[in-house]
Amino acid sequence: MRAGLKSARCLASLARWSSSSSSAPASVAEQVKQAEASYKIVDRAADFAEKQARRPDFDHAGTPIEVTKQPNPSWQYGGGAMGYDASLKHKEVDPYAKDRPMINNYRLLVSGIAPRPIGFISTVSADGRTKNLAPFSYFQVVDHDPPTFVVGFSSRPGREKDTYRNLKETGECVINTVSENMMEAVNATSLDPPHGVSEWEISGLHEAPATTVQPSRVRESVLSVEGKVVDTKELGHGGGGRPGMSAAGVVLIQATRFWVREDATNDEASHIELDKLRPVAQLGGMAYGRISSTFELPRKRWDDEKGKSTLLSRLEADKTEL
Repeated sequence: MRAGLKSARCLASLARWSSSSSSAPASVAEQVKQAEASYKIVDRAADFAEKQARRPDFDHAGTPIEVTKQPNPSWQYGGGAMGYDASLKHKEVDPYAKDRPMINNYRLLVSGIAPRPIGFISTVSADGRTKNLAPFSYFQVVDHDPPTFVVGFSSRPGREKDTYRNLKETGECVINTVSENMMEAVNATSLDPPHGVSEWEISGLHEAPATTVQPSRVRESVLSVEGKVVDTKELGHGGGGRPGMSAAGVVLIQATRFWVREDATNDEASHIELDKLRPVAQLGGMAYGRISSTFELPRKRWDDEKGKSTLLSRLEADKTEL
């Protein structure tokens, strides 16, 4: 499951872990309870229904995503950022300060490093009996040759996440894209059900067979990527050895097969239509974002641009003189 699994799953996992390890200290269960009590990454959002009732309805019109001009079409080299205000100051933050709660780092990063894609990952346990489906906030594609992805697993009370354990033990998964029409179902897979309850059934999403790996792909996803683990890296136990917390880690996954919905791509399967994908981005807290407009900005080459810019010509001349 993703970050924020509640005590039922954590303690159930802990019980299995403790029974299989005679060296586990008797105080581990209590440490996990204490860790769970202070684990504030998941906001219970007690007043969410009230806030939701005051908000406008989601726009299901399917209006084509607009393409606008770039923010500042008249920008010139050396122009910096539009509206720059030198009077605005920055606050220096030590993420490891003794009086700084871990939750403050989490809230700062997820609200500041945004938007982020949702990594919706399906795995199977090593014995093949349990299927897992879960969304992850710390996820990204990092290369196309070979197609490679990274997913991060944050520290949590009790044992490591099921997906993390499955990836390490089986080395296989399917990464599935998330579109607007799937969001409630995707979010439902982050529940903390009793061990053995299927997230597939909770969500109502449909399984489709994969070719090169055992886990199923999500039929509703516009793009699914079968993948195999090429490397894992543990980032330390419990973010500094906090009692009752599992280790954090990252996993590198290399694609072995792509599945793309036929109506959303071209004949060469080299592009996906944004109006068909309708991706959802993670923001800070419980917030998500949708795409309603885009703009294009081509990357340019020095040799093509230097003759058009006095600044670039001068910089090249100054470099030559050195």
